[in-house]
Amino acid sequence: MDKPMRILFSGVGGQGTLTASSLLAQAAIREGKEAILSEVHGMAQRGGVVESTVMIGGIKSAIISDGEADVLVSFEPLEAIRALIKCHKNCCIITNINPIIPFTVDIGGPQYPDVNYCLSKMKETFRKVIAIDADSIADKSGTKKAVNVVLLGVLFGTNILPISRNSMIETIKERVKPKFIDANIKAFEMGLEMV
Repeated sequence: MDKPMRILFSGVGGQGTLTASSLLAQAAIREGKEAILSEVHGMAQRGGVVESTVMIGGIKSAIISDGEADVLVSFEPLEAIRALIKCHKNCCIITNINPIIPFTVDIGGPQYPDVNYCLSKMKETFRKVIAIDADSIADKSGTKKAVNVVLLGVLFGTNILPISRNSMIETIKERVKPKFIDANIKAFEMGLEMV
């Protein structure tokens, strides 16, 4: 029996956070695993926070309480910082390093935190932190919109999931629009190779 896992996805509206969590849950179900998916949209259509959770392995609640996340996959560094309270010290944190500057910063509000400083503090506190330029990798895959699938590839590259790479690829083939399948599979493979 595989160890149950609590996986938290965090990002900004329009980044594909919900798609990534849905793909992961479907890949788990493909292998006969129990999976629960939960989504919190917030102000997603206006660039606000989007969080989703995937619970694998018989967990009955879709809620991740403070200190319970086994994995955090963040599509934006500030959202990684905001979600850290949900992570325990052995949590694996995967984050894109490219900020999406909130409009409040653009209009003269508080400054965006220094990404490198925040990443160094995360690395001091948590067991495993993987910070990558997912935007550049997605661009090289053939579609800038594949940041979500790049991050899934990185997640699979850690070898901590009880799901096979092939199940994820087959799920991408089934769930992604036909004209984007090849680019998304390439993005997944490139993310996997980064780890």
